[in-house]
Amino acid sequence: MEQQTGTIDVASLNEKIQQESAFIEVLTFEMNKTIVGQKHMIERLLIGLLGQGHILLEGMPGLAKTLAINTLSKAVQGSFSRIQFTPDLLPADVVGTMVYNLKENAFTVKKGPVFANFVLADEINRAPAKVQSALLEAMQEKQVTIGDVSYKLDAPFLVLATQNPVEQEGTYPLPEAQMDRFMLKTIVDYPKMEEEQAIIRMSLQGGLPSINPVVSVDQILRAQALVKEVYMDEKIENYILNLVFATRFPEKYRLENLKPFIQYGASPRGSINLALAAKCYAFIKRRGYVIPEDVRAVVHDVLRHRIGITYEAEAENITTEAIISKIINQVQVP
Repeated sequence: MEQQTGTIDVASLNEKIQQESAFIEVLTFEMNKTIVGQKHMIERLLIGLLGQGHILLEGMPGLAKTLAINTLSKAVQGSFSRIQFTPDLLPADVVGTMVYNLKENAFTVKKGPVFANFVLADEINRAPAKVQSALLEAMQEKQVTIGDVSYKLDAPFLVLATQNPVEQEGTYPLPEAQMDRFMLKTIVDYPKMEEEQAIIRMSLQGGLPSINPVVSVDQILRAQALVKEVYMDEKIENYILNLVFATRFPEKYRLENLKPFIQYGASPRGSINLALAAKCYAFIKRRGYVIPEDVRAVVHDVLRHRIGITYEAEAENITTEAIISKIINQVQVP
């Protein structure tokens, strides 16, 4: 790594980011009080928080998805709300509505649960499209329109949506455009046996430990601005572009055998989010510059929901995971 790159002094930037990212360890330690294991999920939550991106968690019920975001909101002194998505949910149940006030003889605004720093959209794929489109405006524009007035949402604003595996009863597949709005899609797996033993012991000892607020909202906002300063060399940018373009034109990367399995590749949002997630990962690792390993660490979470697979791929049990892995192994690392 060159010490001086153009006008950027990487050494001093690295030192600055090492100091400013010290709170990451404190925050992780606090979250580990109630979350046993699930290191991957905690890291991805922090990437979403630092990168101002929303996260889609997929996994079976009971894997601490709700507990994780609740714990994060308490540790950051942010407001938290939970929306349980059901087939009869209405957009007004998410964003709020106008309520007639008899005393004042006028309509007043009753804000919905989306007005919080951390919003858990539980089982998002159980509700119809109209409700999800209401949430989409909040996610994309960071504002909500009720009646004729638009209301800005407080920063930081993080939507953590959970979905059940699509094969389960009563689920709707999310539209591609909505999936693309999520910065990351993270798969949450079962804990290891020794981790589950620790979970049992913790639960039987009379409840979970209390979480202390260890980071302020201002610190998070400062870190979000600082993440953008993390240095990314042009070689890393080209590496990101090659990974994304290989999902669109696999034949140009000597991956002709993948062509029949890919219906569509990742959008430009994929490139943007891959670069941003790599910068966030470098920040979490307390580095002021991005290395190829940062990109490789987050590429599955950024791209797994942005690649469409064909019926042929489904018939042969070829997943987006396998496609991404083959691309990573083929594309030259800088």
